[in-house]
Amino acid sequence: MSESSGKFSHIDAGGQANMVDVSDKSVTKREATAEGFLYVSDSVIQQISEAKIAKGDVFAVARIAGIQGAKRCSDLIPLCHPLALSKVDVSFDVQPEEKRIRATCYCKLSGKTGVEMEALTGVNVALLTLFDMCKAIDPTMHMEGVRVLEKKGGKTGHWTNSEVSNELSSEVSQQ
Repeated sequence: MSESSGKFSHIDAGGQANMVDVSDKSVTKREATAEGFLYVSDSVIQQISEAKIAKGDVFAVARIAGIQGAKRCSDLIPLCHPLALSKVDVSFDVQPEEKRIRATCYCKLSGKTGVEMEALTGVNVALLTLFDMCKAIDPTMHMEGVRVLEKKGGKTGHWTNSEVSNELSSEVSQQ
């Protein structure tokens, strides 16, 4: 939905799907970061930590897959504009206490439209790749919590997910 008009920006006056015209928008530096989690067994965490996954370095493969996913977003999401990304960074954090792996994807460009869809696609493809590489050990793995954490640039400026801010405040107060 377009925040200013209260209307869906990808729906035309006749109710049909429509690619938004961004030709009159200004080119600005735009950034977005997304995260997601793959919940895994202790065995997956142990084998990843000991580099014993039969398919190889799971993080190296998932990082490349996440970058490729971000770059190919417009091929997968029909109304996304093809973007010339200037930076994509995919990273992982093994969190054994929570039995999960956190993936983040940061995307950046100078352009006329945001990069949050690319960041979300990068995270999802990275998590799916981890799943594929570890499914023989734990076919019950599942993904949760895929969301945009932050975006910068464009008309809306700097936006931070309020749920994340609330979670961080809660964690700090519990310590």
